[in-house]
Amino acid sequence: MNAAQLQSARKMKRTQTILFFIVLLALIIWSSIGAEFSLGALFAGVGESFRFIIFDFLPPDLSSLSQLIEPALQTLYMSVVAMVIGSIAAGMLSFLAAATTSPHPYLQVFVRAATSLFRNIPVIIWTILLVAAFGLGAVVGTMSLILISIGMLTRSFAEVLEEIDMGQVEAVRATGGSYFQVLSQAVFPQFLPGFIGWSLYNFEINVRASTIVGMVGGGGLGFILQSKLKLFQYQEASMAVLLVLVIVLVVETITNRVRERII
Repeated sequence: MNAAQLQSARKMKRTQTILFFIVLLALIIWSSIGAEFSLGALFAGVGESFRFIIFDFLPPDLSSLSQLIEPALQTLYMSVVAMVIGSIAAGMLSFLAAATTSPHPYLQVFVRAATSLFRNIPVIIWTILLVAAFGLGAVVGTMSLILISIGMLTRSFAEVLEEIDMGQVEAVRATGGSYFQVLSQAVFPQFLPGFIGWSLYNFEINVRASTIVGMVGGGGLGFILQSKLKLFQYQEASMAVLLVLVIVLVVETITNRVRERII
């Protein structure tokens, strides 16, 4: 490339960079107008938010703690049941969804597509749909968490299966091992650490999601939180938020330590 071509290439690159920033700026302005967003509105809302948090929302009403114990336990029960059922169902489906273990490519595509549907519909939408069919309560919240857990874990487990050492699989096959002997002797031992790790991570996600699920009728602490906000009992709602934060931190700490010891 001679000097003239080099200069032309630099000029073109500079022009492309300028055009990129012009398009980006236009996109930001267009989106801000569409979202009715402005810095003035943002700063005006910040002051009101601080006033609400400091004077209405705080301090938490500690006397309401006894009323929140049962919903808090319900939140944990929902998360545990969803993790166990979701992990077992996703564990079985993942063997059909992974390229290394699926008996047929069409079955692999079908299972991946079906579980993708569970994963890509937000848990709040699942809860609203299930509340319309089954009514309010923790059962609906648990069902929503199970569906989301199956969607997320099937994909995660399938990726674990696709990353196993195929040398061990081929070694068992070379000895004349059947499909199930290959799974039990070469696949399961490699799959188990990933299965436990992802299941515990799913438990953390379920605990966080259960609050959102509860706010649209799925039971647990989220349901109580929504009720307190509707009744303008903000300090009791603040206590519920504090309890959710404590539960999430405790669960996260415990699952992290268990993962470190097992995996």
